[in-house]
Amino acid sequence: MGLSTSLQQLTSATRISDEERELVSLAQKGDERGFAGLVRLHQRRAYIVARSIVTTHEDAEDAVQEGFLRAYQALDRFDPSQTFSAWLNRIVANAALDLARRKKVRNAEELSESIPAPFRDPAERGELKERLEAALAQLQPRARSVIVLHDVEGFTHAEIGEMLGIPGGTARSDLHHARQKLRGLLGNLKG
Repeated sequence: MGLSTSLQQLTSATRISDEERELVSLAQKGDERGFAGLVRLHQRRAYIVARSIVTTHEDAEDAVQEGFLRAYQALDRFDPSQTFSAWLNRIVANAALDLARRKKVRNAEELSESIPAPFRDPAERGELKERLEAALAQLQPRARSVIVLHDVEGFTHAEIGEMLGIPGGTARSDLHHARQKLRGLLGNLKG
């Protein structure tokens, strides 16, 4: 059964790769149906990449939209010997990082005016999730993205590196440092 499953996955990946090449070719010739097909084929993974970098669903959607727009505008510069998904994911990741940077600058003033949240019993329902989300939000966008892409979404270091445009070893190192920072932020949790 293992060999059969592997063959099915390989056949499926080949079919997607062939479909992707055909859609890229159509899109580069100006056929809007080609690019629409690429969007359909890659929008879920693009959302996962963006969501791992930004903290809200709305920002992730904005980053994906911006990423697809940038990809469409740069389609003539895409090298068909590359994988379109890797190229697109780098663009989406950069769009999400740009959005996160812009929001960080805008939110810097709001942070100084914020009022500390009142104490709540850690036994309250959802407290751990809220604390984890708050701690993740304090991480730099790249640190947050490597944790979410690896630990939540299950991507490999090499895949994360490809998405973020960094070497796989750097993704591994970033993950290690991001986990350390997250542990420090969550250090006062009782086990």
